[in-house]
Parts: sequence; structure tokens; C-alpha cells
Amino acid sequence: MNIICVIPARAESSRFFEKPLALILGKPMIQWVYEHCKAVPEFSEVYVATDSDHIKAAVEVFGGKVIMTSPRHDTATERLYEVSTRVEADLYVMVNGDEPLLTREAIVQCIPDHIEEGQLYVSNLMTDFSNPVEVVDATNLKIVTDGQDRCLFISRSPIPYPKGNMDYVYHKFVGVGAFNQKALEFYHSTPRGPIEKIEENDSFRFIENGVPIYYYNCHCKSLSVDTRKDIEGVENYFLNL
Repeated sequence: MNIICVIPARAESSRFFEKPLALILGKPMIQWVYEHCKAVPEFSEVYVATDSDHIKAAVEVFGGKVIMTSPRHDTATERLYEVSTRVEADLYVMVNGDEPLLTREAIVQCIPDHIEEGQLYVSNLMTDFSNPVEVVDATNLKIVTDGQDRCLFISRSPIPYPKGNMDYVYHKFVGVGAFNQKALEFYHSTPRGPIEKIEENDSFRFIENGVPIYYYNCHCKSLSVDTRKDIEGVENYFLNL
């Protein structure tokens, strides 16, 4: 199976301008992510997909490959779809450019052994919350799955609600997803539904239309960088490895 990795990276973040270029221990965050992805032997190639000439130049400095994409994309998945129209592969693995802690051991867990002919394949990663405060933080997506790892619902609210008991481990979204071309075409050609508009989560493009998304628990350390303050947490983690 020909598998490529795509790291979407945009400069125009309202909370953190040019976030992918933020330095972590003297190295741009996008470089940390790129190097972790290059360590995955299952990937035939790794690309950074961006609309920023500044990010492109920075990636090329450390020898990374770049695909320039449209600045009009509202979501990373739409940016990935554009890449899929230009680079042929059996599977496209998207690793968020703000997840510098993710390593090969976690990333590969979204890759299936095989994909049935004609099937739309979508998978993502999740991990356990270690801090109860994070569960009620609306910046963290909470994932609920069934016994076959299929996603039932995603929300910024703490779900499921602990009415009966507290004996439950909450799961949070990890920024890695895998899609085949058929799934990306479906995403691109299907309009946003009401739940996607409410939650502002494009995974509902599939869920609202009965397309299963599989969420696999990678039991990994995940710390997405949303603000400059998060950089300190990532640096402390690396320094204490």
C-alpha cells in the first residue's frame, strides 16, 4: 500500500500567527513534526502542505518537501483533499503541524492492514485524558466510541455525562487521521450538516452521513500547541525525557 503523510500548516492563525514556525528548543515546531513523520517507514513520502511562502522557505531550509496549496481552504481536511488530487496514493495520513510530541509509535496506529475495495476509509487517533481539568476544557475534543472503535460522537463538552457513575476514562482527540481517496472525495463533495456547523468539527461530514470513522487509542502523550504558553509545556516535556 502506497501511503503518504501530509502535514497541513497555515500561517493565518487568529490566536497564534505563523504557529508552525514557533521555536521549540531552538527548532521550528514544523521541523519537530516533520522529523517524527519521516521516522515512519510505512510512509513513502512526507509533505508539508501550506499556503505560506514563509513556511515553505523554512521547511526547505531543513530539507523538507512542500506542496503549495490554496489559501481558501477552511479546514485541514480540505487542504489534504487538494493534495490528493495532485499526488496519488492508497492512503493519506494527515498529521497536524501543532502536535510536536507525536512519534512513530503513535502515528502508525491509524494505518489499517488493508482497505476493502470500494470502501470509504477514515480513521483517527485518540488518547486518555490524564488531567480532569482538561475534560471540561472546551479547547479539547472529547471522543466517544463503540466496542468496534467506531466513533459515536465528538464534542467540546464533557461526554458522556457521568450521571450513573464516574467509572469512565475520557478520551481526547489526537491530531492524526488517515483517509483514502474515496473518503476525501466524499468529504469534498458533501455539504456541511447541522451538527458540523454547531460543533465546528468537520468529522461530522462523515458521521452525519453514516460513514464510519474509526478512533484508535494510541495511549500516547499528546500536547497540541494552541497558544505561545503551550510552547513552555512542550519544551519541559522534551527536557525531562
